[in-house]
Amino acid sequence: MNIKKSKILITGAAGFIGHHLSKLLVKNGYHVVGIDNINDYYDINLKFTRLEDMNIDVDDIQYNLPVEGDITFVKLDLVDKDNILTLFKKYQFDYVVNLAAQAGVRYSLINPHSYVDSNITGFLNILEACRAYPVKHLVFASSSSVYGLNENIPFKTSHHTDHPLAIYAASKKANEMMAHSYANLYRIPSTGLRFFTVYGPWGRPDMALHIFTKAIVEDKEFEVFNYGKMSRDFTYVLDIVESVKRLIPLPPKPNNPDFDPKNPNPAISSAPYQLFNIGNNSPVALMDFIQAIEKALNKKGKIIYKEMQPGDVQTTYADVQNLFDYINFKPSTTIEDGIQAFVDKYLEINT
Repeated sequence: MNIKKSKILITGAAGFIGHHLSKLLVKNGYHVVGIDNINDYYDINLKFTRLEDMNIDVDDIQYNLPVEGDITFVKLDLVDKDNILTLFKKYQFDYVVNLAAQAGVRYSLINPHSYVDSNITGFLNILEACRAYPVKHLVFASSSSVYGLNENIPFKTSHHTDHPLAIYAASKKANEMMAHSYANLYRIPSTGLRFFTVYGPWGRPDMALHIFTKAIVEDKEFEVFNYGKMSRDFTYVLDIVESVKRLIPLPPKPNNPDFDPKNPNPAISSAPYQLFNIGNNSPVALMDFIQAIEKALNKKGKIIYKEMQPGDVQTTYADVQNLFDYINFKPSTTIEDGIQAFVDKYLEINT
């Protein structure tokens, strides 16, 4: 395979993971086309700054018109079915990585309709485009939140995920089911990735690392829920995108001999479909995470301890051995190094 001629679509290219993945794939010879609707869920200036980091002239951005930089960028909304189809027809993509989504568990309690629009209707439009203009592999973002009420730690993709705690998680579960149906009906090779608490430079302002860092820098109080008695399988963003890069040219094959229809494993299928957890396989206590931020900033935080929030979980912990085996790669970035990299970039952008 000559990846130098491979065309790949990354949705959500102005987003946190999409930005890092776009840069990595450009370095590895892909022709990257990135789309993003640049919505105002968080400060759009951060999205523009990420695009500028890929040599996109943001002053040239107009809806549905390509702008050339390190990538080809098109401002486009996934719900725009006709223009999505036109984009696929024009570029005849080899691969698609769908990262665009309405993010955030807490926001889903306030504006659930946006999750149906972006995460359900938008993903359906991507699936229909992959049906009309077949691709070698569709990789799509799911979430660790699909595990919901499951307390069987560590989370395994063989576990059933029928008890989501919020509409965000339900929409990601729906994505998995939708992708499987298209893999079955139209043989679209599809891989779903259940991301576990990705962090690192250029991270979203609504994520804990950004919130805590900003508060400490500005000498303000910040809230820590469940009285700090939480842990997360924090995974550094560059480890995440390296994993995705390795996965792209490795689509699932149909008729997996390990699939037993009388005892079905949700993570594999007789269709060309698979699911992976994508995490660090090493949970970190939230208070240790905060202490690493304080160390990187050389400053103590002013913490207000609160009860657990609705829709949240106490612990996330991914069993990711099957992904490690599949792509021959295991994350290695320490929390201390990852947080230091975030803090350095945060101070560069914001001071």
